[in-house]
Amino acid sequence: MPPGSSGLEVTLADMFAVILVYTGLLACLLGLITLMKPLAFVRIYSRRRAGVVLVVGLLTASAGLLWPAPEMTVQSQHTALDRITPRYQFHEVHSIKVQASPERVYQAIRQVTAGEIRFFRTLIWIRRFGRRGPESILNAPEHKPLLDVATQTSFVTLVDDPREIVVGTIVGAPSVESIKRRLTPEEFNAIRAPGYALATMNFLIRNDGRGACEVSTETRVYATDAVARRRFAAYWRVIYPGSALIRRMWLRAIKRRAEAN
Repeated sequence: MPPGSSGLEVTLADMFAVILVYTGLLACLLGLITLMKPLAFVRIYSRRRAGVVLVVGLLTASAGLLWPAPEMTVQSQHTALDRITPRYQFHEVHSIKVQASPERVYQAIRQVTAGEIRFFRTLIWIRRFGRRGPESILNAPEHKPLLDVATQTSFVTLVDDPREIVVGTIVGAPSVESIKRRLTPEEFNAIRAPGYALATMNFLIRNDGRGACEVSTETRVYATDAVARRRFAAYWRVIYPGSALIRRMWLRAIKRRAEAN
């Protein structure tokens, strides 16, 4: 980790950028509405004032999209994800307590379908702007295990053991051709060329020894150069709220399946 920084500082910096983006977008929406019809109840009495709100919104959203993304480095490796992605600029972590054995939790992680994850299909539909496409995690069948869909299409399995599952994918590349074919784990781990953004995600099972487990999922994204970092930062800050909600709902679906009699 860079001197003088911490994981908390990086998280707060990224959250601040997300807040700027959505505050700016809301201001833009308000400005557009009041340009058509000024609204006294929000103290916008004229189209000139509405134009000011619109411009301020655009500047605020742009500041959030362009906000620097500090790089984190893992100092002590405790998980497979730490070993595979020890450096990253973007990440999110979520966890849940599950009253079930590690074996049941692992099976639940492997078996949960898109249809079991609340809001998943709606949020993914919004993310792809309603367009249909080939089967993938962005167009997953309702009753097929979601991890199978991911690893049979654009994701590669990097680790799969009873304690931790790690998958990876390319989320940004210099050209479309760079992401057309599926990579082996060795090829994925070897990518260091400029212009790439590499995402890894894990599910980690920690047995508490009292018949329950803590299950966490962490997503890390490493951009290989400054250009890729800026491009992905803008994308990440727009999708982050939906991404975080999907992961929380995914963990809840795992909990329901694992705890079911």
